[in-house]
Amino acid sequence: MSNLFEPIVAGDLSLPNRVVMAPLTRNRAPGAVPTPLMATYYSQRASAGLLITEATPVSHQGQGYADVPGLYAPEQIAGWQRVTQAVHDAGGKIVVQLWHVGRVSHNDLQPDGGAPVAPSAIRAKTKTVLIVDGVPTFVDTSEPRALALDELPGIVQDFRQAALNAIEAGFDGVEIHAANGYLIDQFLKTGSNQRTDAYGGSIENRARLLLEVVNAITDAIGGGRTGIRLSPVTPANDVVDADPQPLFDHVVRQLAPMKLAYLHLIEGATGGPRGIADRPFDYAALRAAYRAAGGKGAWMVNNGYDLSLAGQALQDGADLVAFGRSFIANPDLVERLRRGGPFNTPDRNTFYGGGAQGYTDYPALA
Repeated sequence: MSNLFEPIVAGDLSLPNRVVMAPLTRNRAPGAVPTPLMATYYSQRASAGLLITEATPVSHQGQGYADVPGLYAPEQIAGWQRVTQAVHDAGGKIVVQLWHVGRVSHNDLQPDGGAPVAPSAIRAKTKTVLIVDGVPTFVDTSEPRALALDELPGIVQDFRQAALNAIEAGFDGVEIHAANGYLIDQFLKTGSNQRTDAYGGSIENRARLLLEVVNAITDAIGGGRTGIRLSPVTPANDVVDADPQPLFDHVVRQLAPMKLAYLHLIEGATGGPRGIADRPFDYAALRAAYRAAGGKGAWMVNNGYDLSLAGQALQDGADLVAFGRSFIANPDLVERLRRGGPFNTPDRNTFYGGGAQGYTDYPALA
């Protein structure tokens, strides 16, 4: 059985342990530019085997929340260079999660106040975050418009260019965000995709955008520096698929020959129950489908893991375990897991927006 604290090679990534810091949106990048405080935050957590950054839009159109960092402008690349340098100086490895929110946005966040984009013009019954009078405020998403067929190559190119920008910024790789009801996931799932062209209807058509993005990025920077995040059944951001098992079995079989560094699977509801009664899903069968198709990438599991569950997951065939909110309050989470605690309690009031409080001021063990 693999141990959580043993090293592992995932594609081109040589990792000192199997503890991964999951992506965590913190809304502390005014103007979409990474700050020196972010460099401190990530470097404090560099003992993780791998750090995955907060979700990072590949374009202005891809932004859905206030004060999240981007990766499409020179000043953003420069800001991220400070972050990656600090992490590397602390001995860590870091990848950036590439993001397009699709319909989970608001007119105020879009170029020229335009409508958010989506596979189909179906509004998401969810919230996003604006800064109102200096305070992060949850508001309803805006009505989206359906993307035209001739717009999709531009979105694929945005992802490709962001991956190249990530390497320029010093990242060890990228993670494609294809989960949690954002744009790629919206194309995958029947509840948000009612298109009748080559990107809608059949499983093959709904998976087309995802595979085009993965192909473009792996062609640009190599599969060994590329991961992808999937969430087969999460209800996050108002997504649902009528039959997710064959959909995601198809997706992972298509990903298998791409020689990705890892697949990052959210099990159950993001930030909620690991099993959903009306959305059953067989994750072991999914992993078996990927391996049977020749997939060699590391298998990363995510959602509500503690030390005991992580050990069981590794015994059952997982390779990496992602920890989310526990990394917010415990910059030295790896050592705390190794000792079996104690663990700091996160302050939910400081999760989104603000400064150092609840961000870089959590104490490490003596």
